[in-house]
Amino acid sequence: MSLLIIGSTGTLGRQIVRRALNEGFQVKCMVRNFRKAAFLKEWGAELIYGDLTVPETIPVALYGVTAIIDSSTTRANDLYNAKQIDLKGKYILIESAKKAKIKHYIFFSILNAHKYPNIPLINLKLLINTKLIQSKINYTIFNLPGFFQGLITQYAVPILDQKSVWITGESASMSYINSQDVAKIVVKSLSITESKNKILPLVGRYSWTSLEIISLCEKLCGKRANTIKISVGILRLLKLITRMFQWSWNISERLAFIEILSENDSFDTSMKDSLKILQIENKDIETLESYLQDYFQKIMNKLKELNYQVIDQVENDNISNF
Repeated sequence: MSLLIIGSTGTLGRQIVRRALNEGFQVKCMVRNFRKAAFLKEWGAELIYGDLTVPETIPVALYGVTAIIDSSTTRANDLYNAKQIDLKGKYILIESAKKAKIKHYIFFSILNAHKYPNIPLINLKLLINTKLIQSKINYTIFNLPGFFQGLITQYAVPILDQKSVWITGESASMSYINSQDVAKIVVKSLSITESKNKILPLVGRYSWTSLEIISLCEKLCGKRANTIKISVGILRLLKLITRMFQWSWNISERLAFIEILSENDSFDTSMKDSLKILQIENKDIETLESYLQDYFQKIMNKLKELNYQVIDQVENDNISNF
């Protein structure tokens, strides 16, 4: 089976590429920047130029492809043009896939997206979902929460560096998941007939609030977090202000998304059906505790190694001076 992976340099996309190659798939990556994607070629993937904003590049990328895995996301700095550019490109991609007789099309949406259709980024996902389902192509749509990897820059690094961690007073709980686990499950689904024409949630084993994640990081790294709370009311006021100016609409949409995560909602769901269809067990999905413990342990080992190197250098300098 030959795969075309879109969004292959992203957090999830690169994990899917690596996993698919390890499983023996022929992997093509549709990329806009060959230099940025050079590491994918080193892994063994074939790079082919393609850009969803340049429709004529799409059909060529599908030549010889059996299945598409689309892990691309809307550019965060261009949300205002997303509907006109990214949506059009996705529609052309789906139509081209239909003409090319693609056997399986995998797409990723956002958990609980149906609750927030007024946010452009989420509405974009919902529109693509509908287009894909109506296309009659065999599809699988995976609804995802946040990834473990995003928590490193959001919480772990600031706590280690003794920098401020911004949170809201109210906080949604979310079942974060390791992008490597998602990649493993997604690649496996390609060989499971029952996964076709399904919308399946993929979530972590436990649900976490911001305060619970901060507490876990403090416990594992031995440092106290410098936490600063911002009220939801201020977020809403900022959103209203930024909506007044076109140049700040991107900021407004991002604030709207942050506001969702600040509500007492739960970005969690049952994995019972997904586990059964995808033939996996819950214990095979890594916990956040295990992931963060491994991360902090690697950091501590690196610091010890650097410290030993400094001590050795000082001792060598003393011996030389003596």
